[in-house]
Amino acid sequence: METDFLSEDILIVLGPTASGKTKLAVSLAQVFDAEIISADSRQVYRHMDIGTGKDLQEYQDVPYHLIDILNPGEKYNISSFLRDFDEVFQAIKSRGKKVLVCGGTGFYLQALLESRPYMHISVNDDLRSAFINSPKEELVKMVRSKNPPPGYNIDFNSKKRLIRALEVLSWLADNPSETIPSLPVYAATVIGLNPAVEVRRERISKRLAERLESGMIDEVKFLVAEGITYEEMEYYGLEYKYISYYLQGKLDYTSFVIKLETEIHRYAKRQMTYFRKMEKDGVKIHWLYYV
Repeated sequence: METDFLSEDILIVLGPTASGKTKLAVSLAQVFDAEIISADSRQVYRHMDIGTGKDLQEYQDVPYHLIDILNPGEKYNISSFLRDFDEVFQAIKSRGKKVLVCGGTGFYLQALLESRPYMHISVNDDLRSAFINSPKEELVKMVRSKNPPPGYNIDFNSKKRLIRALEVLSWLADNPSETIPSLPVYAATVIGLNPAVEVRRERISKRLAERLESGMIDEVKFLVAEGITYEEMEYYGLEYKYISYYLQGKLDYTSFVIKLETEIHRYAKRQMTYFRKMEKDGVKIHWLYYV
């Protein structure tokens, strides 16, 4: 695997939440003289430290990128990530260093490895609102009726992906002369952390308790005081969503903690499902199992 990494563009360390990705990535970066690029859709935001699990002290002397690059309230999407990633990638390579990618946002990671030419197409909130309650069967018919272009792979089993397909196809119909940009694809060695389920659950529960003790609720109070609305908090993930519910009085403290812990466990399971899907799509993942 060492030889593979030395000949590839990037080394990726992925895994579900609380699996120890950052610790492993830092150790490998020190061995290979690499810099780390974060592939986490939430750690890009400043002042969102505890809830997103930045754990910046773990990086020690290893340079890291795409963390703390936006203010809360700004939007970040996959096309922004790919643009920023390539800029940082080129800068690291120009310094003669290796590039190590660490993160759990599977959609971001897969986008680095597969050509997806329509990622630059913006979200259409009106369209999403219009189709959010439509039956999946109806969405499938609508997508097929729009004659997707050759090479545009659509997951017909996912309602979310079908709505995104309608978004893309509608944009293409409205912009027939628009040039579709060519996005870079990176050769990679991929390492996956896969702790036993009981270990993963124990670590998630322990980490949540530690984050609450470290001031995660105060972090959300600060963001609200800075002008982020409770509605916007839902955009930033489970911790911010459920803490906002607690602060609004929608949940008492005990119910809030139980609900949040349950949802984080479910999220970790969804992450693993996505990584397995990446494998089915042809991504070779070298799994490290531990109990």
